[in-house]
Amino acid sequence: MSVKCVDVRKNHHKTKWLMPWGPNQCDKIRDIEEAIPREIEANDIVFSVHIPLPSMEMSPWFQFMLFILQLDIAFKLNNQIRENAEVSMDVSLAYRDDMFAEWTEMAHERVPRKLKCTFTSPKTAEHEGRYYECDVLPFMEIGSVAHKYYLLNIRLPVNEKKKINVGIGEIKDIRLVGIHQNGGFTKVWFAMKTFLTPSIFIIMVWYWRRITMMSRPPVLLEKVIFALGISMTFINIPVEWFSIGFDWTWMLLFGDIRQGIFYAMLLSFWIIFCGEHMMDQHERNHIAGYWKQVGPIAVGSFCLFIFDMCERGVQLTNPFYSIWTTDVGTELAMAFIIVAGICLCLYFLFLCFMVFQVFRNISGKQSSLSAMSKVRRLHYEGLIFRFKFLMLITLACAAMTVIFFIVSQVTEGHWKWGGVTVQVNSAFFTGIYGMWNLYVFALMFLYAPSHKNYGEDQSNVPGSIVCLLLFLTPLPASSPVKLARPEFLPPRALVRIKYGKNRMVVSIDAEDAFDKFQPSRIKHQE
Repeated sequence: MSVKCVDVRKNHHKTKWLMPWGPNQCDKIRDIEEAIPREIEANDIVFSVHIPLPSMEMSPWFQFMLFILQLDIAFKLNNQIRENAEVSMDVSLAYRDDMFAEWTEMAHERVPRKLKCTFTSPKTAEHEGRYYECDVLPFMEIGSVAHKYYLLNIRLPVNEKKKINVGIGEIKDIRLVGIHQNGGFTKVWFAMKTFLTPSIFIIMVWYWRRITMMSRPPVLLEKVIFALGISMTFINIPVEWFSIGFDWTWMLLFGDIRQGIFYAMLLSFWIIFCGEHMMDQHERNHIAGYWKQVGPIAVGSFCLFIFDMCERGVQLTNPFYSIWTTDVGTELAMAFIIVAGICLCLYFLFLCFMVFQVFRNISGKQSSLSAMSKVRRLHYEGLIFRFKFLMLITLACAAMTVIFFIVSQVTEGHWKWGGVTVQVNSAFFTGIYGMWNLYVFALMFLYAPSHKNYGEDQSNVPGSIVCLLLFLTPLPASSPVKLARPEFLPPRALVRIKYGKNRMVVSIDAEDAFDKFQPSRIKHQE
């Protein structure tokens, strides 16, 4: 609750800081009615707020400070709130690290906010003095808590000629609600990042080393998994440790950018991951074949970046700015949250459809397992089980990611527009973060090229080539077929095929081809 201080020095109020309590506390009044007999004007009243409360201090472990403002406005017949009324506040913010040091100005801005208030009782004389029900107003957001004490001086200057603070009702009190990250949670969060960063980095180096050991160049799926590992490492790097010793107000914006890059990479990977396992899809191993799916993700990520720069980018110089303070900004922000939630849900449904297609194709290929030898059949059954398990984990991870994104946006929006309270505990955030790391770790571990051989006959090159021909079309035995050199993707083969004037690149199970090998159908090969 702010303290109403009196400042009658007209020419010195900009350099004088009014303290609500302590040895140098200001001359204060208990309520507005007390100002009338003392002939104190509205321009002489300063609402002073010290952060935090007495006998406490702020800490860099809090990471950020977000404040919302609540006005207590009484109903008066001769001073009612006009339609589309706007309150204009002259706000000064200062800090210090010692209770006896001088205050240092951090920001000074003219802050306009639109009032959205309703009066539930009849507007009659007998209901004078009752309070309006007003929405909370976004007030201030700082991306770091580098100092121990903060002071806010809020003035409500009145200028009838310019219609400033006219028709806003009788403001009795100003209340502020401060939100910051819990210090204990911050330590757990930093510890997780510090532990997971080398874990993901080591598995990523190991994964890429296994790929470079192959005689063939890396294929699209391997490149995308490696890029996902890089984005996960980027979001893991615990640069937040520096925020304990440095006043880095841009950390919130930097965190949003890191998370946005990871979101875009993760969503793109799921599309490519399912598409590369489609047995009947001809466009493979080229990112251009997925431009219809990856393009909208890139455009959406860019729009998110622009939206974030319009909010937290401006707050780097003006901590009192908020896109939610204007009607257009509020509508755009709400539209963004709704559209983003709908698009993510549609994306998840499309992903489920792709996973269903992959499972259906795999089930059709399982019929040929019975003709294999026991060792190779067990090998392929293990591969199929591993792949199905990973696809189910992918769906679960996608569902939790979509839920996390929507809930986090709604929660952050709730701080700024009010409404239904959303309770999200720290276990949810740390759980989702840990799930991402485990998922990326499992991908690189399971999809690293294997160094093991399952029998000498598995390396028979013509077997893989002929299986590709049977997969494409039932050719007559006398057809002239020219085959380019195959490049293997264990346990799949990627082969360039030329049949007449037609060329095609196809991916198929390499070892499974051996059972269907028919030498009579090969007329020429390189």
